[in-house]
Amino acid sequence: MANNRFLAATAAITAAAALLTASCSRTGPVQPYAEDATVACAGKQDLTASGSTAQTAAIAHFTKAYQDACPGRTLTYTANGSGAGIQEFLSKKTDFGSSDSPLQGKEYDAAKQRCGGADALNIPIVFGPIAITYNLPDVDVLILDGPTLAGIFSGAITRWDDPAIEALNLPAGRAHPNPRTSMPAEEIRVVHRSDESGTTDNFQQYLQTASAGSWTRGAGKTFKGGVGQGAPGNQGTAEAVKTTPGAITYNEWSSAINQGLSTADIKTPAGITHIGTDWTGTSIAPVTITGQGNNLVLDMTPAFQPSAKFGYPILLAGYAIVCSRYPDPTTGEAVKAFLQAAVTVGQTDLNKVGYIPLPAEFQSKIATAVNSIT
Repeated sequence: MANNRFLAATAAITAAAALLTASCSRTGPVQPYAEDATVACAGKQDLTASGSTAQTAAIAHFTKAYQDACPGRTLTYTANGSGAGIQEFLSKKTDFGSSDSPLQGKEYDAAKQRCGGADALNIPIVFGPIAITYNLPDVDVLILDGPTLAGIFSGAITRWDDPAIEALNLPAGRAHPNPRTSMPAEEIRVVHRSDESGTTDNFQQYLQTASAGSWTRGAGKTFKGGVGQGAPGNQGTAEAVKTTPGAITYNEWSSAINQGLSTADIKTPAGITHIGTDWTGTSIAPVTITGQGNNLVLDMTPAFQPSAKFGYPILLAGYAIVCSRYPDPTTGEAVKAFLQAAVTVGQTDLNKVGYIPLPAEFQSKIATAVNSIT
C-alpha cells in the first residue's frame, strides 16, 4: 500500500526538525530543551504505567531519556488504551496512567481515593497528529474534510464515489496535480477502535467541531458512529486497514507510518493540509490550558478548526495521569523523576518518531506541575 504520499510522509518525519524552527505560534517556534535539565533520580527503581496506544513510541522515547539520566531505572509500560490506562491507575495496578483524554467527572473522585485523599493531575507530556488512513491502491492523493469524515464515520456516506467525496477530489474541487476523472466505485469499509480510546475521543471532538453540524453523535472514548468494524488499539486499526480493501480509519501517526498506510489530506477553513509537513507550531498554536493550578487540562477545540494556513487539524494531547501526592513517597519521587526526563530532555527529537514536542509557552507550567509531585 505504500505510495508516493506515504513516502513523503516518512521523509517528513525527518524534515519536521527543520520545520520546528520555521513554523510560527503565538510566542514563536517550539524551543529546544536544555540537555543538562535536572532529573532527580530518586524513589523506587521500577515503575509501571499503562494506557494510550497512541503514546507507545513516545513513552519508549521518554523511557530511554529516563534511563540515560537515571541508569538502572525501569518503566514497564502496557499499551492497552486510554480507558484501560485510567482504570488501572484508579485501581492501583499501575503507578501512573497514560491517556489522550483527561480525567472526567467521577474519575476525579475515584482518583482522589486512589491517591489517599490527594488530588490527581492531568499533565500534558506530548502532542500527536491523528492520521486518516485508507486502503485504495489506485488513489495516491485523497482529500477529505470535517463534513465528509462525519458522513463516512456515521454511515451517511457509504461509497468512495459519493458526490461529496468527488466534489473534493475531482478536478473542479482539488488543489493538487494528477487530477482524477472519477473516484473508485467501491464500498467504504469503516474501521474504528473497539476499546475505550483517547484517539477516538479526540477524533470525535474534531468531528463535532469541524463538520458543520453533520456529526451529532457526540464525543468520548467509545466510538459512537454506529458503523463499521472494531479493532483494539492504534496498531489493531492500522492492521485492519492494511488488509481490508476500501477501508478507512483514524490512527495516531506513528502507527500509520509503521504499517505503511496511505494518509488523507484534510481540507480546513484555511486550505488543504497534509499530515507530516506543516503540523508543528502552526497546528498547536491555538491550544490553551484551561485546568486550574497544576491540573493542566487543555482545550484542543480551537486546533480542530484552524485559521492558520498549513495547520493540521486532527490532533491529540497525551497526558500523564498522576497523584499530586502519592501514599508511598518512593513512588511519587520516581514518577516525578520519569516525568522530569520526559518533559525536558525527552522532548528532543520527538518529531523524528511522529510526535509534536511541547510548545515553549507551556514548558514552565508543565515543569512546575511535574516538580510539585510528591
